[in-house]
Amino acid sequence: MEQEQIKGIIEAILFAAGKEVNVREISLTLEKSKDEIEEIIKEMNLEYKDKNRGIEIIQIEDNFQLATRKEYYDYIYRIIDKRNKPKLSNAALETLSIIAYNPRISRAEIEAIRRSKC
Repeated sequence: MEQEQIKGIIEAILFAAGKEVNVREISLTLEKSKDEIEEIIKEMNLEYKDKNRGIEIIQIEDNFQLATRKEYYDYIYRIIDKRNKPKLSNAALETLSIIAYNPRISRAEIEAIRRSKC
């Protein structure tokens, strides 16, 4: 297996996982040593940096994760921030707060509480 193919496989694994992946799992999958995998990932990061790519591979103990580069945070935040704000009506928020207070409450009990507040 050639080096570029290995890089593509590592990138695909990290992208698909969406979370940390242990270097041992990667090395077993590719039948390469842990040191070889770490060296390939270092090369990949250098290539990402040289080409001004928006991603990098970060190391967390013995794990690796595909992540966005810190310097692009302001651009990413503008998009992600809009998506994370759920638009709930006051009635829905009220119902959620009743359920949070009493998780075993029935629908009839919720409706009775909501009617009594009106």
